[in-house]
Amino acid sequence: MIIINNKILNRCPVCEHEMIVTNLACNHCRTKIEGEFLPSKFCRLPQEQLEFIEVFLKCRGSIKDVEKELGISYPTVRNRLDNVLQSLGYGVDRTENLPESTDRQKILDALEKGQITLEEATQQIRRAKR
Repeated sequence: MIIINNKILNRCPVCEHEMIVTNLACNHCRTKIEGEFLPSKFCRLPQEQLEFIEVFLKCRGSIKDVEKELGISYPTVRNRLDNVLQSLGYGVDRTENLPESTDRQKILDALEKGQITLEEATQQIRRAKR
């Protein structure tokens, strides 16, 4: 049996439009089928998102374990998960109520990145406690 590790191309390298599969072949009996077949939703994901999904599944969906495995914060894991869901065509409600500690972590991450000042972070944390 021949094992091929090439991944299917989902975008044309010339014009960047979506590609279709036109030929399928069985490695066992050599049956070949021609037609127009769309790749699965997962084939269309960029490599970075596929790797994230693999880690997420390996960690059995535990966001804390994904945090540890990838060395990223809870909000970053949630954002990556939301991005994957959006890429797969599912709606994501980014306004849902997150635990207070998550809100605080987002504020601290923004402060660490220099996106907000210490004064702004303090005010936001006080508002989040209400």
